[in-house]
Amino acid sequence: MKALIVVLVIGTIVFRIAKPIALQFSAEQDFLRRRNVWFALTVTAFLSPSFWLYVLVATPLFAWAGRKDSNPVALYLLLLHVIPFTPVEIPIAGINALFPLDNYRLLSLCVLIPTALRLRHSTDGLRIRGLTAMDALLLCYGALQIAFFIPPDLPNHVILPDSFTNALRRAFLFFIDVYVLYFVVSRSCSSRRAIVEAQAAFCLSGVLMASVALFETLRHWLLYVDIATRWTNDTSFAFYLTRGNALRAEATTGNALVLGYLLAIAYGFWLYLRLHLKPKQPKMAVTLILWLGLLATYSRGPWIGALVIFFIFAALGPRAFSGLFKAGAVVAVVGGVVALSPLGEQIISVLPFMGGTIDSGSVAYRLEVTQRVWELIQANPIFGDHRPWIKMEDLRQGFGIIDLVNSYAQIALYYGLCGLSLFVGFILVGLSKTYLFARTLMSSDPDLASLGACITACILGTLLMISSNSFELGLVKMYYVLAGLAAAYAHLSTSRETR
Repeated sequence: MKALIVVLVIGTIVFRIAKPIALQFSAEQDFLRRRNVWFALTVTAFLSPSFWLYVLVATPLFAWAGRKDSNPVALYLLLLHVIPFTPVEIPIAGINALFPLDNYRLLSLCVLIPTALRLRHSTDGLRIRGLTAMDALLLCYGALQIAFFIPPDLPNHVILPDSFTNALRRAFLFFIDVYVLYFVVSRSCSSRRAIVEAQAAFCLSGVLMASVALFETLRHWLLYVDIATRWTNDTSFAFYLTRGNALRAEATTGNALVLGYLLAIAYGFWLYLRLHLKPKQPKMAVTLILWLGLLATYSRGPWIGALVIFFIFAALGPRAFSGLFKAGAVVAVVGGVVALSPLGEQIISVLPFMGGTIDSGSVAYRLEVTQRVWELIQANPIFGDHRPWIKMEDLRQGFGIIDLVNSYAQIALYYGLCGLSLFVGFILVGLSKTYLFARTLMSSDPDLASLGACITACILGTLLMISSNSFELGLVKMYYVLAGLAAAYAHLSTSRETR
């Protein structure tokens, strides 16, 4: 109850302050409905003794809100992390379980799939029609995942066998977890306003998570872990991860690294959104909250990723040289102030390239894992190694896991260079089209060009950050959301609105 009260107070303050800003990008009815659903689901999650009671409440709410909302993608992004990641197996007679259900999949089933069905019958001439090169690359990557079964790294060296039923399950989960998400974002965001509204909704979600993260670090209290442990009976969800003497906040993401990544993307969106704010609105306050949330994760990769996004956005602006100079000056001044403050010592202590020694062993461990993975990739370069854990047992650490925190190495290990090429090529197609379209608009429509620069910067920052993070949780969702936004933005070049 104490945690619920704290979360409700934080949520009330954030929504009240954010309302005037949010209403510049979305209709008031949509904003109020999304806010009310967020509060209803938060209260339900904290008070519910079972995940299935939460499902009973959330399913009709998601379905109703998704049908009423003028931009279901914005609704999806705001509610994506309303509760922590808590996978619970769906029991079924005859087999152990059907598949794990969590908030991500519940949103997909109740919001995204109904939206996709409506889009299939839509007469909107502005949206993407048929399959594109990005669709083909993504579907080929999915086919590779369906064809090759990678057994999970289970304790006691148990290797689960594959079956036709399991392949069908993988196909279904790829469809609802990945393809439907990309399809709905790329087809539903068929106008400039829809893209911007989706970014604003995710930015609002980022401010909520950053505010919770700041409280968690200051009070050394993870507010949401009780929900996951109560619903799953898994005490590992309640583990407090620290770096030095500081608690690494995770809010509703389930992982400090993932939270840092999501806040870096929210900050990237904010770089564009703040250009639309009136002079008296709190531009610096939102920036400060997002960065304090980033610092509360004590995650080095997202810090660097957010800075890279900031510099790329400045470099792609209408006055690139002056933009980069101003960006460098801002970073130098802010960095100097932070370095002289008590917070500066804590930040420097976790940065090995600045002489920091805290958790320096994790850097050495990750380098060792990466070297071993590279050897396995060289041995199986085309389609990867489908039983990699057997050959890496000596790298198993104290938590009983082999901690591979490089998404590129992870995908190349499992699916070879073929899989890695499809995975990266998919988003690079959207990135290149977005960048080229934005460049053509620099003089004729600077605002739309800045929107393209924002998406480009966020994708490049993501491609950097996933090199030091496992491809999991909210990171996966935002990778495909960014790809969908890039596809939707590039398609604006053919619309009557842009012409």
